[in-house]
Amino acid sequence: MSNQFPSLRPRRLRQSDSLRALFQENQFSVDDLVLPIFVEEETSEYAVIETMPGVLRIPESKLAYEIERYAKAGIRSVMTFGISHHMDATGSDTWNENGLVARMARICKDTVPEMIVMSDTCFCEYTSHGHCGVLHDHGVDNDATLINLGRQAVVAAAAGADFIAPSAAADGQVQAIRRALDEAGFIDTSIMAYSTKFASSLYGPFREAGGSVLQGNRKNYQMNPMNRREAVRESLMDEHEGADALMVKPAGAYLDVISDIRAASRLPLAAYQVSGEYAMIKFAAQAGAIDERKVVRESLGAIKRAGADIILSYFAMDIAEQGVDFN
Repeated sequence: MSNQFPSLRPRRLRQSDSLRALFQENQFSVDDLVLPIFVEEETSEYAVIETMPGVLRIPESKLAYEIERYAKAGIRSVMTFGISHHMDATGSDTWNENGLVARMARICKDTVPEMIVMSDTCFCEYTSHGHCGVLHDHGVDNDATLINLGRQAVVAAAAGADFIAPSAAADGQVQAIRRALDEAGFIDTSIMAYSTKFASSLYGPFREAGGSVLQGNRKNYQMNPMNRREAVRESLMDEHEGADALMVKPAGAYLDVISDIRAASRLPLAAYQVSGEYAMIKFAAQAGAIDERKVVRESLGAIKRAGADIILSYFAMDIAEQGVDFN
């Protein structure tokens, strides 16, 4: 045979569906997915989120029904976000034992006890200024915010939350929450830290979904999107402070960071496919530019391939109902 023909032919292992499946290196399933949900108090109607086609704000009165529906489809975990009608300067409703944070966790666990409930632990949806903590003249007061994060975490744990998921991007938040939980007797409540949370432009649709009233921006406490080494440092700091799992947010534009943290840590690693990532796929599909089903699975597969063990995605119910198969 002439040397002009290859002796190494990787295509031999791609000739059929069966061969491709046999030699596939990475896989994901619905068990790897967490469904983020938006729950609004003091309303009886579902609300359309124009910037996130297919995602609705759930009225609190319908939350039990939705949790049962998710469980029947195969969803094992949800992340709860509240749309509050009781905002104030500090987000104090979040540490009210009968406030929305507590009620969401309680309803989920009472309805489907085996559902893993992750309570997003922050203040941006509960403060009148939309920032992630106590706002002073110089900006968000990091240490005053830590105290309130501990209060919120204890209330969520008491209501049944399995995971506290601090997203306030406050220095020392994992340590403060771990101490507060342990002192309150919740030693078995886990922490999934938003350990590398970038000041991303991809959060835009979330602002509508969560009813954000943000004044200004969060660049002075969320991470610079151009910083890769700092991203690893942030996650390793949260590991040292006692996090049980780490998270990178957003996911798709930060696959390098997911890979770096996977190499640096042995903790479970989550990645959040955020609202902007979801919206880009949805609107591109509506325009006929892409095949939504295939792109959803390819994007989730890429996040898994980069090293994420768990993926938070608004497409989780689609995967549960339609299956993982690309075809």
